[in-house]
Amino acid sequence: MFLSLESVGVRYTRAGGGRAAVDGVSLGLAAGQVGVLIGPSGCGKTSLLRAVAGLERCAEGRVVIAGDTLSDAAAGVHLAPELRRIGMVFQDYALFPHLSVADNIAFGIQALPRGERARRVQQMLDLVGLGHAAKRAPHELSGGQQQRVALARALAPKPRLLLLDEPFSSLDVDLRERLAQEVRSILKDSGTTALLVTHDQLEAFAVGDVIGVMNQGRLEQWDDAYTLYHRPLSRFVAGFIGHGVFTPAQIVACAGGPCVHTPLGELHDMAGCPLPEAFPRGECEVLLRADDIVHDDNSPVRAMIERKAFRGSEFLYTLRLASGEQVLAHVPSHHDHQVGEWVGIRAEVDHVVTFPRAPAAA
Repeated sequence: MFLSLESVGVRYTRAGGGRAAVDGVSLGLAAGQVGVLIGPSGCGKTSLLRAVAGLERCAEGRVVIAGDTLSDAAAGVHLAPELRRIGMVFQDYALFPHLSVADNIAFGIQALPRGERARRVQQMLDLVGLGHAAKRAPHELSGGQQQRVALARALAPKPRLLLLDEPFSSLDVDLRERLAQEVRSILKDSGTTALLVTHDQLEAFAVGDVIGVMNQGRLEQWDDAYTLYHRPLSRFVAGFIGHGVFTPAQIVACAGGPCVHTPLGELHDMAGCPLPEAFPRGECEVLLRADDIVHDDNSPVRAMIERKAFRGSEFLYTLRLASGEQVLAHVPSHHDHQVGEWVGIRAEVDHVVTFPRAPAAA
């Protein structure tokens, strides 16, 4: 692996004790890959990014890039941030307002001969599509253009690794996903290995080759987006990624092998699922995504619409079965049913995912 984190821990000390912001995180990135760390506020993703940059000391573990050890807590190794050849892009861009776009990009490569520096700046301007704006001041650009300038400036010194901390959080929602896709293209075109932190799932899916879901300082899963969504390894990942609910179910023996008995009928695609004996009496909970539930007027299973959220091309319906269980469903927006109306639904699950039943609330 080009970037390797081995059981990395970061701890913050304070009067009366301390806390682990990052606890035993291991992950790897191949050269040219884009990784993304995602999770709720306070989960440790930014602390982990800062540890890779050298802005925080590792309390445990090692950080290695291209075979070079940057941090090793056991050996007392901590290479200074400026010696790591790592670029950073921040959420506030941190552009110099008194410098032109071209001069901002050139800021980190002043040691290069003038001609080589000018060629590198032009390469970066062309890479991010801002050749026409070289002489403009940052305040004359849109937020998305300013972010691309920040990216060009970080890439100009040819860093071994690029770190991006919430780079799109100050932009409006419509611009975020489009710019995320543009940034991915720029990183791929330049062959840059990158690690990005975000709290937005759409950004993570748009940018990342591999995505890590963090929770309370730990890395719950490090996988591609498809696997995170369809084969989550923990209840936290299953609940954090996408829309879905956990429904009581039971794994039973059916003709042709085990199946899962649910309030919506039997589910049979059990590849990779536990056998009935994995849970007491086979009782478990099954993850039902909103796209696993299909609106079908001919279905004998009925559910009442409790809430509906318009999403343009579709509604997100919150439904209550007669047996009391709640499910979610994505329904094309031309099926505009009213709250309180009963509609037919059926389960169409390609990836059955089961977990032990959660303890009953006290």
